[in-house]
Amino acid sequence: MISYKELRVLDSNSEYYGITQLKLMESAGKGVADFVNKINSGNNNIIIFCGLGNNGGDGFVAARYLSELSNVTVFIIGKENNIKTDISRSNFDKLKNLNVKIYDIDKINDIYKLLKENDIIIDSMLGIGVFGKLREPIFSIVKKINSMREKLIFSVDVPSGINCGNSVIPHYTITFHDKKEGMTKFNSGEINIVDIGIPEQADKYVGTGELQVYYPRSEKQSHKGENGKVLIVGGGPYVGAPALSGLAALRTGADLAYIATPRRVGRAIASFSPNLIVKDLNSDFLIPGDIHPIRELLDKCNSIVIGPGLGNAKETREAINRIIEIAISEKKPLVIDADAIKALADNINLIKNSKTVITPHNEEFRILTGIELPDDVNKRIEIIEKWAKELGVSIFLKGFIDILSNGSKTKLNLIHNEAMTVGGTGDVLAGIIGALLSKDIDPFIAIRVAAFLNGEAGNMVFNKKSYGLLATDIIEEIPGILKRYL
Repeated sequence: MISYKELRVLDSNSEYYGITQLKLMESAGKGVADFVNKINSGNNNIIIFCGLGNNGGDGFVAARYLSELSNVTVFIIGKENNIKTDISRSNFDKLKNLNVKIYDIDKINDIYKLLKENDIIIDSMLGIGVFGKLREPIFSIVKKINSMREKLIFSVDVPSGINCGNSVIPHYTITFHDKKEGMTKFNSGEINIVDIGIPEQADKYVGTGELQVYYPRSEKQSHKGENGKVLIVGGGPYVGAPALSGLAALRTGADLAYIATPRRVGRAIASFSPNLIVKDLNSDFLIPGDIHPIRELLDKCNSIVIGPGLGNAKETREAINRIIEIAISEKKPLVIDADAIKALADNINLIKNSKTVITPHNEEFRILTGIELPDDVNKRIEIIEKWAKELGVSIFLKGFIDILSNGSKTKLNLIHNEAMTVGGTGDVLAGIIGALLSKDIDPFIAIRVAAFLNGEAGNMVFNKKSYGLLATDIIEEIPGILKRYL
């Protein structure tokens, strides 16, 4: 069963992986016609009520195929020039050269007569994305269709109004790819699933759909800080890592990026950009005595990224685990990256059933769990799913094929390139995830969006700079990817 948002992800990803929406609509409409003909053996009088969106477009395609065997009438719930999408309009235009009767909303008073004249009623008015009370004239048309129970009633993809409290009650629903959320035999009749050729990659791998559907666009009336405040705890032995995470978070759309870092590197990190808010800690490397000022910053922020450039000193590991414990107790979404993954190995149960993302590569995963990951991808997936489920967190395993899982759902990612092994790209990814978590996105959704955004930005840079790609180049490319796809 698939939700409305995941359906939109599939549509977008299908296009990204080479199957156009036009081709999917053609397959959907043909699937409807084939099923109707299978049930009724053709030679019928059929009326199809078509909406102005892509659900109506499916109906237009079905009408074309059904007209080969039956007398077909199409009733548009509006006017021809109000058809919303190019692919629906293209399929409507094809009907004009066929023996298909076409009516529009001007003939609303003839609906009862048209219903009586036809043996089969096909509802192709509204898709799954419609919520709230049905408006006229659809409200009245739904009532009229439901009053014709002696006729055979079919719905296309979902019964129109299924999420609105008043819907078509069909004998059959021809749905595409999978059942849609909320569909039952009671509200949808006998459900027949049609394979319309959505490519396996669209479902299995991340793509444009993750970004387009789930990226949280800012409200026009919002104010500074309302679109995400990220705290990065990092630095000490290494200077650049936390700066990269902070800048990546800002480029991803977080309003503010705070960096809590040991005093010896604070000024150096601040020099990377005046956009970073740098808090110098009391020591030259992270120690338990730094927890109080970090906790004060955490209270101001919506998410935390911990690990970039912290090092592996004993006192640092102790402080990391204490900070993780505090963040989880305060229900703050958390990204555990780099050196913090190694520290977490001391007390892995700290993160159980929390809004935590862990971003290990193979060796970090081995340190964390004691498990040496095999080369076989399917076996790796099983192991990552098992650990994500057992811990109740989301894991982003970085590799040639990234594996993203929350234990119940898993996606793969191949959107990256061989030059992204350069130092700092993991810090960029952590910052992107932190920014998305600060915007109150579910952790598993956040890593899916981040995988595409980071990888697509990296690929764009690779096209320009080849093996000279730098982590800072990826950061600067992020806004271009957002602009291109949102």
